[in-house]
Amino acid sequence: MKDGFFRVAAATPEIRVADPIYNREQICKQIEEGVKQGVGLMVFPELCLTAYTCGDLFLQYPLLRSAREELQKIVACTEGKHMMVLVGLPWKHGSKLYNVAAVLCGGRLLGIIPKTHLPNYSEFYEQRHFAAGMRKPVMTGWLDGQVPMGTNILFRCRDIPELTVAAEICEDVWVPSPPSIRHALAGATVIANCSASDDLVGKDTYRNALISGQSARLICGYVYANAGEGESTQDLVFGGHNIIAENGTMLAVSRRFQPETVYADIDLERLGSERQRATTYPPQSDDDYMSIDFSLDTSAMEEMQQKKLLRFIDNRPFVPHDQAERNKRCEEIITIQAMGLKKRLAHAGCGHVVLGISGGLDSTLALLIAARAFDMHGLPRKQIHAVTMPCFGTTDRTYRNACRMARELGASLTEVDIKKSVMQHFSDIAHDPSVHDVTYENSQARERTQVLMDFANQVGGLVVGTGDMSELALGWATYNGDHMSMYGVNASVPKTLVRHLVRYYADTCKEEALEAVLKDVLDTPVSPELLPPEGGSISQKTEDLVGPYELHDFFLYHMLRFGYMPSKIYRMALRAFAGEYEGETIKKWLGIFYRRFFAQQFKRSCLPDGPKVGSVAVSPRGDLRMPSDAVQKVWMEDLERL
Repeated sequence: MKDGFFRVAAATPEIRVADPIYNREQICKQIEEGVKQGVGLMVFPELCLTAYTCGDLFLQYPLLRSAREELQKIVACTEGKHMMVLVGLPWKHGSKLYNVAAVLCGGRLLGIIPKTHLPNYSEFYEQRHFAAGMRKPVMTGWLDGQVPMGTNILFRCRDIPELTVAAEICEDVWVPSPPSIRHALAGATVIANCSASDDLVGKDTYRNALISGQSARLICGYVYANAGEGESTQDLVFGGHNIIAENGTMLAVSRRFQPETVYADIDLERLGSERQRATTYPPQSDDDYMSIDFSLDTSAMEEMQQKKLLRFIDNRPFVPHDQAERNKRCEEIITIQAMGLKKRLAHAGCGHVVLGISGGLDSTLALLIAARAFDMHGLPRKQIHAVTMPCFGTTDRTYRNACRMARELGASLTEVDIKKSVMQHFSDIAHDPSVHDVTYENSQARERTQVLMDFANQVGGLVVGTGDMSELALGWATYNGDHMSMYGVNASVPKTLVRHLVRYYADTCKEEALEAVLKDVLDTPVSPELLPPEGGSISQKTEDLVGPYELHDFFLYHMLRFGYMPSKIYRMALRAFAGEYEGETIKKWLGIFYRRFFAQQFKRSCLPDGPKVGSVAVSPRGDLRMPSDAVQKVWMEDLERL
């Protein structure tokens, strides 16, 4: 199984009520189709071998006998196929009848999972026919031998250590304490649910939330197969609402009211990473469980995944794509940033802030946040001191935008030309100004920080930092220069998100002049402007030097959020950026990302305070406790093996 991706399916075949022979034929057709798709786990609906809506026909021996006979044929159908299959049917054990899911793999019946919670309200009357299942497994008769039967059974894959499957049936997941909770705590990473949930107005919305929420709560994959066409419509209609969820994310959802199989690739490595990271997730305890081992050859699955991975890989994971969601998310992030600054001002008893504005994206966002914070705090915006500090690389375009923006937002604007100071500094340290090296560049950044700090002392204010998380991850900041401030409002905002926050502000502000300047800032190339312009235009473009920020943000997200191997991040990037970047380009910048990330940790170890806004951050006090002298060898060797 390559990179932890495991293909699953939730299938709703067309069936006939009380016709196990016909239903078996449809189930076997679906299994054959699943084999072609490289599926490793296929889940069918509750009682689909007979139909859920048989009523008192469940008390008839012919139906029960036929169901067993057809199950034998389905078991035979799985022989030689590397797929686990769950099929619902009525099962007689002792003197009682049970509503069960039969678990099959490779021509074997591995076990029988009975339904625990039998609804007997409204349109449901399962207790009329079935007994509640037992937790502790017992042995039940099958052909000339016996198989285990009970809810507390885990199916562990020998070939995929991350894959442990457990099952529950329909109503089991609707109760206050579903069996899937203890299954997950015992080590199950994928929960299968054979269901027959009828459709009513609005019930699909609730069902989506229920399955998504359960997968999030348990940090698991959840495969939910629901009854559909072919069930009796005497009193009910079943829509075949199938769902595949992973840790709160809906990977696949079927269209209702038509027989449809949905497929998805669950990321088992991601689930393992999340469980490991969440220290409140209890250690595995499977003392009360029976474990059954099975084998899967995943070569066919891997071949199909190479052609097409059945999951969405977001190439801009920090950025919302839906317009309504974008507006909601951007407003929330801006509010978090502003609330952080507001609290810092209140705590310090401070009514002034000082920030350097360059006409670039980061300082623009910081200024917008300062304006929002001052409005929240009831302070006049004129006590926001925006300082523009032109030097050797400043262009007319960025200078004008910085000044216009400060005026439109009502901030106090101060200009300090630092050329003279920097030239004096070059003279003091005997540096040749014609040598445009790192000393030439960083001297300007440190001079600007000195100006801001001293200005803040003059007005009794705080210096607001403007640098973003992507720059901090790459170390693209001058140590004790723009790296330093008294509060960094953009500290956990990646560059790709900075752009969207500024665009959102431009789209929603009511001042035409402010909107115009914000849009021009958005159209300006990202640059530190530390080298002289060429023909009046920016000569130093950041992304030409460190690489495209959309790639680096993608790398950063998957490295810090899930701890993926570089090779996995590379393969995911190939799919996510297909048509945008070639493989060699992605590999080149991924190598640069890791080299810079490890080499520049010393800058992140002494970052100023700043608010966390998302699930990934690099604060040394919270999300990233990393030694500054860690070696990158293991990561680079994996990348070099590609």
